[in-house]
Amino acid sequence: MAFCYRQTGGGFGEKVKEYKVNPLAAELNDKIKRENPYLFDMLSDLGKELFFPKGILVQSAEAKEKAGKYDATIGIAKEGPEAMHLRCVMESINGLTANEIVSYAPSTGRPELRKEWAEEMVKKNPTLMGKATSLPIVTSGLTHGLSLVADMFVDPGDVVVLPDMIWGNYRMIFATRNKAEIRHHTFFTSEGGFDIESFAKAVKDAAREKGKVVTILNFPNNPTGYSLTEREASGIRDVFLDVAGEGYNVVAVADDAYFGLFYDEATMKESIFAHIADLSERITAIKLDGATKEDYVWGFRVGFITCGVGGDGDKPGLYNALERKIGGAIRGTISNCPLISQSIILRAMHSPAYDREKKEKYEIMKSRAERVHEVLADPKYSPVWQSYPFNSGYFMCLKLRTVDAEKLRKHLLDKYGVGVISLGQTDIRIAFSCLEVEDIQDLFDTMLEAVRDVESS
Repeated sequence: MAFCYRQTGGGFGEKVKEYKVNPLAAELNDKIKRENPYLFDMLSDLGKELFFPKGILVQSAEAKEKAGKYDATIGIAKEGPEAMHLRCVMESINGLTANEIVSYAPSTGRPELRKEWAEEMVKKNPTLMGKATSLPIVTSGLTHGLSLVADMFVDPGDVVVLPDMIWGNYRMIFATRNKAEIRHHTFFTSEGGFDIESFAKAVKDAAREKGKVVTILNFPNNPTGYSLTEREASGIRDVFLDVAGEGYNVVAVADDAYFGLFYDEATMKESIFAHIADLSERITAIKLDGATKEDYVWGFRVGFITCGVGGDGDKPGLYNALERKIGGAIRGTISNCPLISQSIILRAMHSPAYDREKKEKYEIMKSRAERVHEVLADPKYSPVWQSYPFNSGYFMCLKLRTVDAEKLRKHLLDKYGVGVISLGQTDIRIAFSCLEVEDIQDLFDTMLEAVRDVESS
């Protein structure tokens, strides 16, 4: 038998649960406790029980290295040196071999892609240079990454702090599936920036009550399209340092789904993860990002999860233990992510056109955001809505002054054939990422006409 302890304040509390732990999980737990007992206490009960099985996958990996004569381990079919395949399948795909397309990927992802993504991550976030982080693990998109975070770090009753303007799927992942308590802070101040004071109060209150707090930092934000300034990012970092200094634990998740799409000069161009990774042994920073939006391959479902824990000791050993737990969570749910998507992304990242083509798409997105700002500056819209601040990403939001958001959404759809998203009673989300520059004026003029219709009905 093994015991699960929950931390209260500055030390370990009473024994709260007793259960059988697989010896492989116990080995990982012992490693994590030796290197960082605070990190061990941040793990959920499930997180403490997870491990990567030494079964078929491990034996197949060993055989791949040493079985030069016959390798009869992995559950695929082969013809000669290649994976067996249908020609009609391969005819649809150019430039990749059957072994890069139809075979299995490791549960944690193609090693070459993980290494390539890690190098790109540091290039895009130079503040990470010299900081000890884990090697990115491949996930099936960012939603899968969030689910892994929930399984690894969230127990029923744990508090997850989120802003009052969020992507709705957070509730499904953390509250519905993992039974966490969601607590909200105000996203914007009355002046229009990120509300550090409200954020600090929500985080500190939860940490003092529970001994641990989980929070999601989504920038560029969905639905508002807002990203932090350097000053705001420093404020968030200081909040976490204050909480850690009081003897409480922080799990800080950077949801970087729309990373890189920053359109304003005053906006910080790095992930908040770069500011909080490797900061304190009581702060576990987690970066969720991926090719989904960064490389415009939404259906490929190639995401990554990277950890950055502060403190000294054997960091490679600590990250290896975390990797084996996350790998076990992947193995126990989807087994592994599709190989073909990983292979295509890896091939694209090696292309000399990769950076140039991404810059071209970025400029298109930026021009759309700038056009939205230009159009909404017209005072004719002021009586009917107010624009929330936005400087990045795919989206922007309007706060309606005179009509109900859902009524307007339905009227726009039924009369004008225009689709937008209603959020609560007053807010409308618009994905300007879907709009050509020349159509943006017409969209808002149509919305204005629809508001007048609803007002008079």
